[in-house]
Amino acid sequence: MPVFRLTDKLVFPPAHYADPDGLLAVGGDLSPGRLLLAYQQGIFPWYSQHTPPLWWSPDPRLVLFPGELKVSTSLQRVIKKKRFLVTMDEAFLEVIQRCATAKRREGEGTWIVPEMVEAYHRLHQLGYGHSVESWEGGELVGGLYGVVLGRVFFGESMFSLRSDASKVAFVHLVQLLKQWRFALIDCQVPTAHLKRFGAREIPRNDFLRFLSGALAEADPRHPWSQALSIPSIPPNFA
Repeated sequence: MPVFRLTDKLVFPPAHYADPDGLLAVGGDLSPGRLLLAYQQGIFPWYSQHTPPLWWSPDPRLVLFPGELKVSTSLQRVIKKKRFLVTMDEAFLEVIQRCATAKRREGEGTWIVPEMVEAYHRLHQLGYGHSVESWEGGELVGGLYGVVLGRVFFGESMFSLRSDASKVAFVHLVQLLKQWRFALIDCQVPTAHLKRFGAREIPRNDFLRFLSGALAEADPRHPWSQALSIPSIPPNFA
């Protein structure tokens, strides 16, 4: 399969042209218009500081349907103790900066280069980028961020400075997205960590079909920054 080189024109080749590893195209930029177009077509950027932007659409695709969330008994106990205060959109830039410097096991997460920090912060300012934070004693100790279009949350990265901090943020996010009737959470590439939460791999064609339907629905534009006091939302572990 050829890898396409992007120009200044805001256009992507169809996702099914990606090579066996999921690489579809190289080049372009991280402008808001290009990023949003990529997500709408099931494509996302993932690259290192020493390469131009690389655009991916893997097959299969890891997704989590909010109603299929699984939470371990031990994590349920942590959540019930309300050890962490969970907020949304209170520290987006700090969350993405912490994600960029977090140590990760091989094969998990991306190297978030400075250009990506700037680009996703811009998406946040435009109302598309969102974060969930876990606080302990007034200190930011975990969190995650992603992009919202229609009724889809495109997860990007997470970090944790305390045991279970990012897990608690993730569970509360999924529970809230379920209440808001989101269709799915795009987890991008397989990780054992997310599979333990109920994420599963589906064929890219199925993902694109789900995506098309979820994007066609009206963007709920929920007041993320006002969805505070999240610990008061009783997680449904059934």
